[in-house]
Amino acid sequence: MTSIEVSNLQKTFQTKRKAAGLSGSIRSLFKPEYSSVEAVRSLSFQMEAGELLGFIGPNGAGKSTTIKMLTGILHPTSGEAKVLGFTPWIDRQKLAYQIGTVFGQRPQLWYHLPAMDTFILFGKIYELDDRETKKRIDYLTEAFEIKDLLDVPVRKLSLGQRMRCEVATSLLHRPKLLLLDEPSIGLDVVAKQHIRDAIKRMNQEEGVGVLLTSHDAGDLEALCKRVIIVNHGQIVYEDRVSNLKRKFLTTKMVEVRYAEEVSKDYAINGVEILKVGNYGVKLKFDTTKTPVDFVMFNLSSVGDIVDITISDPPLEEVIAKIYKEVENSSLMDNPRSRKSIGTM
Repeated sequence: MTSIEVSNLQKTFQTKRKAAGLSGSIRSLFKPEYSSVEAVRSLSFQMEAGELLGFIGPNGAGKSTTIKMLTGILHPTSGEAKVLGFTPWIDRQKLAYQIGTVFGQRPQLWYHLPAMDTFILFGKIYELDDRETKKRIDYLTEAFEIKDLLDVPVRKLSLGQRMRCEVATSLLHRPKLLLLDEPSIGLDVVAKQHIRDAIKRMNQEEGVGVLLTSHDAGDLEALCKRVIIVNHGQIVYEDRVSNLKRKFLTTKMVEVRYAEEVSKDYAINGVEILKVGNYGVKLKFDTTKTPVDFVMFNLSSVGDIVDITISDPPLEEVIAKIYKEVENSSLMDNPRSRKSIGTM
């Protein structure tokens, strides 16, 4: 069953041009000029029921605009979309009972009240009886580990604690689909892991589908089976996350700290040295060109290693690499650059 079906969706905003000079400002006051900005262009994709789908791209790519159209907040300029069988901007009220939304920078919890008050209010809004609301709160409290947070005013919660409550609130009415727009923005590693674990649990136990936008590669790796990458309102890449990682996450960042001082002439063939300190080095290398075991052997031959951290490059670098390949390779022969989706 398809939970989201989008066909040639487009959103164009009209922006007022700023006139130069005093005379221009006066003229624009009475006869303003406008320019068109295409936030979303001919967007088409499908999402299966219960799927975990990443929807990513740089700032200004059209991600949030797309989600706002899928929730019915915005009306498209043209095109069609079905979310759980509803047209969002026509059946917004009916759809609201079937979906949950979280916008990372737009809280839905009442700032000066405890999160429990928002839970109870949402129970009334979604027409749940008191017994069902209490049972659901108990379940979400355990799933998101927020029992000790419910009676604390939201303003006194840390960002990570608040976001756990935000996501839990969006799941109070047992939605079939969860749309998350940057839910982990600004969170520390522990807070992110709490939210990821809880979302995976809800997907496994209740079959909740998740459409996620995030600049954190860890969110995609932990949650999503498939990823859609957009730029300038268009899809430039679509494939399984496993294929994305295998093809594009080939660069590794390595930070090493030694027990003894490191020579300023520190070097390894095939490895880019980013920084050399008194006792540590920071480097990166491409696993398709330089074997991992070769790098590890050379690192350990320098001296006794006290600590080592290996990480993937920032998601922005991966996206930039994909865009570069789209522009410079045969992927441009297919303007959608789309891979086969397959069955999740």
